[in-house]
Amino acid sequence: MQIQFKPITLEDRDIIKSFTIPGDYRNCDFSFSNMCSWSFLYKSEYAVVDDSLLIRFWIEDGTRIAYMCPIGKGDLKQAVELLEEDSLANGHPLLMLGITQAAKEKLNAAFPDALVYIPNRDYSDYIYMREDLATLKGKKYQSKRNHINNFKKQYPYEYLPITPELVPHCLRLEHKWFKANDPESEGDDLTYERRSLTFALQNFEALGLTGGAIRVGTEIVAFTFGSPINHNTFGVHVEKADVNFQGAFTIINQEFASRIPEQYMYVNREEDLGLPGLRQAKLSYNPVILLEKNVVVKKPQS
Repeated sequence: MQIQFKPITLEDRDIIKSFTIPGDYRNCDFSFSNMCSWSFLYKSEYAVVDDSLLIRFWIEDGTRIAYMCPIGKGDLKQAVELLEEDSLANGHPLLMLGITQAAKEKLNAAFPDALVYIPNRDYSDYIYMREDLATLKGKKYQSKRNHINNFKKQYPYEYLPITPELVPHCLRLEHKWFKANDPESEGDDLTYERRSLTFALQNFEALGLTGGAIRVGTEIVAFTFGSPINHNTFGVHVEKADVNFQGAFTIINQEFASRIPEQYMYVNREEDLGLPGLRQAKLSYNPVILLEKNVVVKKPQS
């Protein structure tokens, strides 16, 4: 059977979220907003086969096909076998990415002793309790509260939800942030992130995003946005701030977290990509889960 994949577009939000929101997987890869905003790079596609959502994309500059773990009420073994057929038909052995422990357990039950799991710390997701980020209670968050108090003393500010009127101001701050972070040293990564972020801001409502910004005077000095990943986990996809305003990152993080609906117990602030500064910043908020994600291939036949 040949799977009829189609490109992921804004119009596919409801059908994809009908699988991801009720599901158990809380890794950022299952955010519809991420799938759609990054599809320019990964040529992301989807298909629904026998009540399973299948996701296919291209990596390594579009030369290598890969898949996410099938999600839904369909037969997992059958779905993975279909993915393998599709992969082989495209000239590649099966490769699945973003496989968490929850997915690993299901795959092991369907394919006992048949798969190899290769973790990569750089792509682990940082997951926090929403209440921790919103209240910053306790000794472990003392330095965060100090940053916020200093910011409040220095700058009269207001928190604003992101609306279409605010988007140009957020893009202006992103442009300032981009220029401050030398793109020469980051290669294409920052350029890709910029393209994804711009698409997300320009299609904010269609992607189902919510976000907020900090305004000091007439200037937007920080903004953030995200969307639900599943029924109990909210993903924060982007956070930008003007580093000239000390504490701006801390205040936008806390203000936005305090407005995430209470049904989302967990907040996924995504990966650190092996960047030391980002790793240190994300660890400083005391994640309750460091969500390991694996590359999965089939064991060689002996």
